[in-house]
Amino acid sequence: MKFTPAKLSGVWHLEPELRSDDRGWFARTWCEQEFAAHGLNTRWPQGNLTHTHRRGMIRGMHWQAEPRPEAKLVRCAAGAIWDVVVDVRRESTTFGRWEAFELTAANGHQLYIPAGFAHGFQCLVDGCEVSYLMGEFYVPELARGIRWNDPAVGIAWPVADVFLSERDRNLPLLADVP
Repeated sequence: MKFTPAKLSGVWHLEPELRSDDRGWFARTWCEQEFAAHGLNTRWPQGNLTHTHRRGMIRGMHWQAEPRPEAKLVRCAAGAIWDVVVDVRRESTTFGRWEAFELTAANGHQLYIPAGFAHGFQCLVDGCEVSYLMGEFYVPELARGIRWNDPAVGIAWPVADVFLSERDRNLPLLADVP
């Protein structure tokens, strides 16, 4: 795997190294030794898969608070997504800043998101599946989120025709999160 640090400290963009032959290709998506060598989380007690029907649907922006914050390893298994992270670490010099990456089933890229970042994505095509490993078990009372269109954050979503769940539509602004 090729590990490229993102602009936001602790976030990594990962590209597979394909091994091709007449059958197709093979690539590793996880290697404990490589992740440890980059100082990344190597414990993944939970894996999740989402399927989203519609282009333009936004899922996010979510994270899990202390004392059980979660790192994530995200990959688009079908379709294409605009994957976004927002630094929600109040002590960070990049607090409130965002960065986005196009993850597709075709490019096989992954995103490593450390604890302390809100995460969400917008589907660029109908029928997206996103697979992600979680560095902690889900704890409902620690679930947090911020509004997808918080003007103080200013995420530039690529698809103008936006769809959201009721929950995501009513998330607070970053400034209102304790």
